[in-house]
Amino acid sequence: MARNILVVEDDNNISNLIKMYLDKEGFDVRIAADGGKAVEEFKEKEPDLVLLDVMLPVLDGWGVCAKIRETSKCPIIMLTAKSEDTDKILGLNMGADDYITKPFELAELTVRVEAVLRRYHKLQDKISAAGMEVDTLSKTVRKNGRPVELTAKEYELLLLFLRNRNIALYRDRIYEEVWEGEFDPDSRTVDIHVQRLKKKTGLEDSIISVR
Repeated sequence: MARNILVVEDDNNISNLIKMYLDKEGFDVRIAADGGKAVEEFKEKEPDLVLLDVMLPVLDGWGVCAKIRETSKCPIIMLTAKSEDTDKILGLNMGADDYITKPFELAELTVRVEAVLRRYHKLQDKISAAGMEVDTLSKTVRKNGRPVELTAKEYELLLLFLRNRNIALYRDRIYEEVWEGEFDPDSRTVDIHVQRLKKKTGLEDSIISVR
């Protein structure tokens, strides 16, 4: 599955250039031209990484970063014309993972994106929540220290829910991310697998929440 990048930039020339370059590098790129739209796009489908401009209409980059950090640890790279150290420190303190000053080379941007993604996924090798321990390298799952046997789809479902804790996920998003196909509203595939996962893991609705 292509890695999804959300580019938040109000300059169409810049955002289109970034999209064109990252598309060629194998990324799936979405664009939001203001801070309000960025928050909507993020909630609709959480990307693998956000490229976030600071100076935005509706809601600035600092505000978007704060909104994202309320529910997600998704990697964020700030893009801005400001180069003062105080701005960099502010961005990093608010939860940004990296900071690139305009103008920048697209090749450098790609390298920084890859580096942040590698660092983020290395940190995500082990995920723990509500007594669950998931080792994404060995793909093993334990609940209160005891092994939990899951099918491949149940395992992918569990990762999706643990990475989106405190967020009720829509069925179409779940299906598209786990089964990588177009969602059929009449299908009960998601509901059946979710019920099996709940039974095997004993996780509450606060962790496994479906809309």
